[in-house]
Amino acid sequence: MMQAVRTSVDWNLLAEQALNGQVIDHSDALKVLRADDAELLAQLAAAYRVRHHYWGNRVRLHFLLNAQSGLCPEDCHYCSQSKISSAEIEKYPLMAKERILAAADRAHQLKAGTFCMAISGRTPAPHILEQILEAVRAVKADYPMRVCTTLGLLNEEQAHQLKAAGVDRINHNLNTAEAHHEDICTTHGYQDRLATVKAVQAAGLTTCSGGILGMGESDADIVNLAQSLRSLNVTSVPINFLIPIEGTPFAGRSELTPQRCLRILCLFRFLLPSQEIRIAGGREVHLRSQQPLALYPANSIFIGDYLTTAGQSAAQDYAMVRDAGFTLEEPDGGPLPENISSTLVDISQ
Repeated sequence: MMQAVRTSVDWNLLAEQALNGQVIDHSDALKVLRADDAELLAQLAAAYRVRHHYWGNRVRLHFLLNAQSGLCPEDCHYCSQSKISSAEIEKYPLMAKERILAAADRAHQLKAGTFCMAISGRTPAPHILEQILEAVRAVKADYPMRVCTTLGLLNEEQAHQLKAAGVDRINHNLNTAEAHHEDICTTHGYQDRLATVKAVQAAGLTTCSGGILGMGESDADIVNLAQSLRSLNVTSVPINFLIPIEGTPFAGRSELTPQRCLRILCLFRFLLPSQEIRIAGGREVHLRSQQPLALYPANSIFIGDYLTTAGQSAAQDYAMVRDAGFTLEEPDGGPLPENISSTLVDISQ
């Protein structure tokens, strides 16, 4: 990681360029990441101008279910579910439909607008895909939530099946820049991930794709990842900060600070001005007490737990959003009533 330097960048000018649809210059993008900590509040204020233009003060909630855990044949170095991981995690086959529906009910009670269902593995086998389709149809019949699935590598035919069952969005992260991909995974390539995103788009589904930061990537890799996501015109962008899980090849990595994470989020907002940017896995670990500041560039969070690691309580998330002056978003996109906070805290216990 490059040492922070003082810059002469006008952060408000970057905000103006983003709002006018201009792509900020590559060298200016690098300066966002390399700026001195003394400029961080000015960066956040500029990024907030862009965020507020498109999203106001609303914070969108997603709920993530790990519906099939572990036993994955891929060697992604960051993942506790991969074949090369010795992490002590719970491993189980695809959950029964009743358990998935129970999780969907929990998501609905917590006012999540999107129910995200993930499974481990390279790509779903036909019988697994059929069970997922059945579960999606059941969730959509009972709950007024968007459904997003993350199922590994997919082709266009599989994406069409998911759309027909009621899936609204499919997640497949690029994870990192193409130049860095071989350093984090060898069992599939960057082009495989890119092909999945394009297959999802070809099927007429909205796309969710982001990255994992803190895996040894360079500043240029981060900029290139953001620019690739912009070129793909993805709808939703989850920004994960590596959780260095014991038993994975990336255990012990510690290259992120709260300030670094905030600058990364500002960069993504400048380069992806209108997209939903979600602070995903690792926000509690790396942002720590600075989590509320991340809401200035980002407009979305996961409420509840992640794939194999725990998040903070829903009550803490509600309080964080409220105390920072932001408003929780209804599943239909509108703001939740101000007097609902106490009820939400009750059901999150």
